[in-house]
Amino acid sequence: MAPVGGTAVQDHVALAEIELCGELIIAASAAQERLSLESIDEVLKVAEERDSVRR
Repeated sequence: MAPVGGTAVQDHVALAEIELCGELIIAASAAQERLSLESIDEVLKVAEERDSVRR
């Protein structure tokens, strides 16, 4: 049960992970076949993250 008074703590990392899981679920449900590793990377924007780290 959440404490009364609005003292909820937000874990931004956990919220981001939940959002990514949701994106994967949406992509998987729309796919005709199993998602390839490349498709998963695309959904998770792995290449974009990798490119931004290299800069």
